[in-house]
Amino acid sequence: MKTDKFSIVQGNSFDLIKKIKTDSIDLILTDPPYNLAKHSTGNIKFDWREDVNNDIAEWDKKEIEPEKIADELVRVLKPDGNLFVFCSYNLIGKWYDALDHKFDATNFFVWHKKNPVPKFFKNGFLNSCEIMLCCWNKKHKWNFSNQKEMHNFFETPICSSPERLKKPKHPTQKPVKLLEHIVKIASNENDTVFDPFMGVASTGVAALKNNRKFVGIELEEIYFEASKNRLVNLKR
Repeated sequence: MKTDKFSIVQGNSFDLIKKIKTDSIDLILTDPPYNLAKHSTGNIKFDWREDVNNDIAEWDKKEIEPEKIADELVRVLKPDGNLFVFCSYNLIGKWYDALDHKFDATNFFVWHKKNPVPKFFKNGFLNSCEIMLCCWNKKHKWNFSNQKEMHNFFETPICSSPERLKKPKHPTQKPVKLLEHIVKIASNENDTVFDPFMGVASTGVAALKNNRKFVGIELEEIYFEASKNRLVNLKR
């Protein structure tokens, strides 16, 4: 689907990214699968509340190989563009190895979740932080008004009602407030933001709300349809 503000397509991003023009993207902001399913000990069931979903989803079981898309991410990104990739503890090394040598600088950014899922059995740390790998070249786009905005740390609650979609419910939907923070710092108005692992298009919402254009790819039909409806009906 294509409009004057966004262009989204359903399919495999490793293939479809090849159709995107070289040096056409100002910001890549994406949340690929974490491949945590193989480390899961199973869902936790309760009588008094919703089950704790440790198994995430079937799509998380499909192995992500960052090196197979890294060259294409660099190709479509403008020389002054920025790249932000959400990573899990088990994949951050792979994303680093695939991208670090292709940019002048690599950094990391921490999202702290103010209300993470509780550890009911008190058998480990709460999963209260997620990491983004950040890459850019010299003279990249960067907007901020004071040093407080430039901490590589941002704190919000997890995505919840009414923002969180219920049908379909995406287990890793990110809060738009977090994504807006990155969009505003790492791109300019009228720039193009790209998410090759779109999910339910939260990055797209953040982009359109801040007068950016959006390009997205999503493999799962159910999430693609939700993204289409969400972007078309977005009140700006």
